[in-house]
Amino acid sequence: MDKRILGDNLEVSAIGLGCMGMSRGFGPSGSKAEMISVVRAAVDRGVTFFDTAEAYGDNEELVGEALAPFAGQVVIATKFGFKFGSDGNIAGLDSRPEHIKEVTDTSLRRLGVESIDLLYQHRVDPEVPIEDVAGTVKELIHDGKVKHFGLSEAPAETIRRAHAVQPVTALQSEYSLWWREPEAEILPTLAELSIGFVPYSPLGKGFLTGSISESTQFDSGDIRNSIPRFAADVRVTNRAVVDLLQTIADRKGGTPGQIALAWLLAQKPWIVPIPGTRRQERLEENLKAADVELTADDLREIDDAAAQIEVQGA
Repeated sequence: MDKRILGDNLEVSAIGLGCMGMSRGFGPSGSKAEMISVVRAAVDRGVTFFDTAEAYGDNEELVGEALAPFAGQVVIATKFGFKFGSDGNIAGLDSRPEHIKEVTDTSLRRLGVESIDLLYQHRVDPEVPIEDVAGTVKELIHDGKVKHFGLSEAPAETIRRAHAVQPVTALQSEYSLWWREPEAEILPTLAELSIGFVPYSPLGKGFLTGSISESTQFDSGDIRNSIPRFAADVRVTNRAVVDLLQTIADRKGGTPGQIALAWLLAQKPWIVPIPGTRRQERLEENLKAADVELTADDLREIDDAAAQIEVQGA
């Protein structure tokens, strides 16, 4: 698989693997052994970029065990920024410097690594100046515990302030054909500062694959039950985005999901999407998106058609 550069010098595969769903968020996953098998299958197919977080249950341990045989060959990103209740659920934000250091030490132990390749602030904490956050990560980089600093869901001004203290290698935020808000201010800011962009949910949490219909029932533990964009009464309208992708896919001999990922890859050479999956067949499909070539005419057709579609639901 082709490589891309995040920030100044973090080389990763053009498509990464988001690992959250292997532990929580989308209902029951397969066994630990099955999930480790999917992660290692990704490595076999050229993926070198893996995304996890302390907030994803036991995901750091799973990812660490799966990638232990590939030390030095892969890039692991994890995140800090939350506090948790006694039940293990998120109970608020916490990016105090002392907490960042505690979480980093815990993540190092869970992942079984000597240094975290990319450490993101998971969400901006309004109670802690971003300069203090960036300065703390700068200390961790100096100490050899972290290699690169990232932000997630941060606005443009926050990115600038953080970058002035410690260069930001990557921003992770949602971005796809049905969520294009980053195009207004975020992408121009990242381009100006030479910061990479890592879109999560690049397949619209599965919707852009075409596998979700108005009759699809989600497991009770699936976060999509609480997202208005997935309400049964708007899925028919939102299907127009999938129909657009299907039209291009039919012409290219691909799938709607592959076109959605190829469209992202074509936006900027420093964009690296991290689709998540728990199935090897879907992994194979996603990674083949890197081989799909969209021409300028294809991209213009997609943009013109997408501009006529008003996606329903927050």
